[in-house]
Amino acid sequence: MTDFICDKNFKSKDFTQIRLKRAEYENCTFEGCNFSNGFLDNQNFMECSFTDCNLSNANLTNTIFKEVDFKHCKMMGMKFEDCNDFLMDFSFLDCTLNYTSFYGLDLKNIQIIDCKLVATDFTDCNLSRSKFDNCDLDKAIFVNTNLSNANMSTSYHITMDPEQNKLKHAHFSLASLPGLLAKHKIKVIS
Repeated sequence: MTDFICDKNFKSKDFTQIRLKRAEYENCTFEGCNFSNGFLDNQNFMECSFTDCNLSNANLTNTIFKEVDFKHCKMMGMKFEDCNDFLMDFSFLDCTLNYTSFYGLDLKNIQIIDCKLVATDFTDCNLSRSKFDNCDLDKAIFVNTNLSNANMSTSYHITMDPEQNKLKHAHFSLASLPGLLAKHKIKVIS
């Protein structure tokens, strides 16, 4: 039977050598913790918050994230598609998610604010009604991605092929136009 840990604060802990105890964590906070290249597999996080943590390249196999907030975290190279996607729900504020993959996930209504998403993979994702507010999407991969009703109007460095994605009612800024027309080699001059 898995342990149940509730309302606990983990501060400045290093989980790179000693793994976080396998358990169900509810309403817990993780502040300044290091999980880099560590193991978060088969964990269950419900209504938890990660702040100022390094989770880069952590193993997420079968991990559950339900109503989890990530704030000011370094999360490079993570593979969220390895998670258990049942009731998956998380948000990101001021996080570095470069080279991370969300391949094939249903992330309707996701909130991603002030994040760096360089070369992040959103292939086959459902990002309908999502909000990307002031995000750097340089070289982010959008193929067969549903961005219907998504708001990307304040994000930048967007490059995607509108013919390979669902963009009905999506919001982009005028500055994003060159990235949406890149495959046609059209130069937009403002």
